Amino acid sequence: MLKITNVTKKFGELTAVNNLSFEVAKGQVFGIAGPNGAGKSTLYNMISGLYSFEGSITFNNQSLGGLPPHKIAKLGISRTFQIPQTFPSLNVEKSIGVGNHFGSKDGFEQKYVDKILEFTNLADKRKAMAGQLNLLDKKMLMIGAALATKPEILMLDEPMAGSNATEIIKLMDLIQHINQDLKVTIIIIEHFMKVLTQLTQELLIIETGTKICCGDPVTTTNDPRVIKCYLGDSRD
Repeated sequence: MLKITNVTKKFGELTAVNNLSFEVAKGQVFGIAGPNGAGKSTLYNMISGLYSFEGSITFNNQSLGGLPPHKIAKLGISRTFQIPQTFPSLNVEKSIGVGNHFGSKDGFEQKYVDKILEFTNLADKRKAMAGQLNLLDKKMLMIGAALATKPEILMLDEPMAGSNATEIIKLMDLIQHINQDLKVTIIIIEHFMKVLTQLTQELLIIETGTKICCGDPVTTTNDPRVIKCYLGDSRD
């Protein structure tokens, strides 16, 4: 479905992503982890069209090289950001409507916006201003706006950051429902290994832009190279 082949991204003399290759299959929840500065968000920026790159990225056998973000969104790839990005001056319903206007191949559908409001547990806050929401609801709204584009792939960038244990459970539950009920393939960058081992079917570990290993999450987290470069003495 999504194929990354020998992808490299340099900023001057700094190599942020180095000859990276992996594939994401349709229907997967695919995890990505690594130390801070490993190149994870840079990778997302390349896939979503924010950064140029060397190498090849294809989605459903179509090259993404040189395509701007709005065309990649139209193809069926949507994403979120580490820090929730919303439209503070819009209410929740209109914010999700923007996603539906922007990315959906089917044009604007109020019924679909209503569906996403229910799906993200924001229906009772549809008239609330986005800027006044708490952190969890802002995350739900950002995910909802991304879902409103009707993506085939949803890329989540550290969705659990800053969340407490109860909020993490709610977000994990939402991600599982997105994958299973909406049939959306998920790629998730996350630092909480317990989240990744519970959610994902395949886990990629990168360090300084280079692939350390990739495989099922249990085997991957027990790989000595991963323990040395990332987990250390703690796997929490």
